[in-house]
Amino acid sequence: MPDRTVVGVDQSPEMLAAGRERVAAAGLAERIELRDGRAEALPVGDGEFDALTFTYLLRYVDDPAATLHELARPVRSGGVVAMQEFGLPHGLWRPLWELYVRVGLPAAGAVVSPGWREVGSFLGPSIRGFWSRLPESRLLDLWRDAGIEDVEARRMSVGGGIVVWGRRA
Repeated sequence: MPDRTVVGVDQSPEMLAAGRERVAAAGLAERIELRDGRAEALPVGDGEFDALTFTYLLRYVDDPAATLHELARPVRSGGVVAMQEFGLPHGLWRPLWELYVRVGLPAAGAVVSPGWREVGSFLGPSIRGFWSRLPESRLLDLWRDAGIEDVEARRMSVGGGIVVWGRRA
């Protein structure tokens, strides 16, 4: 929709700089604003947005419950909040996923660079650790406790991903 704008928030100056270059190169500087900030204290007003999305965030914050409250705050009543996160597959897919994150990702990363090997080695334990601290049922309760209604979750990619969404009360 041409009358809509997008506000992106990141705490990394390097990510913001790269994002601003891409926005400018695409000719979208009038429609996309990138702000320095943290999910725990968003640099935006209450009820300012129709929707808010985030990806791969809750694994990295100290207090997921407080962060979800803060993420819901700038969304108008009836607006949508949505997230995407890595998941843990169940059943037959779990051993294959474990092989992939323990061997495949680090090996593929090593082909690219030593830094990418570290990323590949980090990802599996990070995902496992998140879900051991915050099981899916508890995660959905945190969404509801943050004032988000009609919360739904859908597993994607044989369970290796999860999308959660709901409406701001």
